[in-house]
Amino acid sequence: GRRRPDPQHLLESTVRSAVRRAETAFAGVPLFAGGKSMGGRMTSNAAVGEPLAGLRGLIFLGFPLHPPGKPGDGRAAHLSKVDLPMLFLQGTRDNFADLGLLEPVVARVGGTMHVVEGGDHSFKVLKRSGRSDDEVLEELVGAAVEWASVVLAR
Repeated sequence: GRRRPDPQHLLESTVRSAVRRAETAFAGVPLFAGGKSMGGRMTSNAAVGEPLAGLRGLIFLGFPLHPPGKPGDGRAAHLSKVDLPMLFLQGTRDNFADLGLLEPVVARVGGTMHVVEGGDHSFKVLKRSGRSDDEVLEELVGAAVEWASVVLAR
């Protein structure tokens, strides 16, 4: 069966440790952090609990706004306390984030959202879309690079 994730305090501590290591290993290089699904949510929670020194922004790949089939925006309440630019990369078929609920959250926190048409929570698109996984990955990377360039130019 599936294992339960580690407790939130341990996940946030792991994020802080990873950011400290990256800051040491890549001194002087602008750093961005984030993660896929819960990893991104734990990164943003960690940024609220204790500033993540050296970070220039957060990038979320499929922010898990709510459990599948249970729409709500409670998991985003902490985002208004994040003092970093935020990029949300989301698929239109993501069952963990109803875009109608996520868009106002992103606007409220001053974030940026890039939507992958037809993408699910893992950014997989239907075959009939005519797009490959590699093409979707290129889109995600391109959106992140473009956004990071704007953030760094500020």
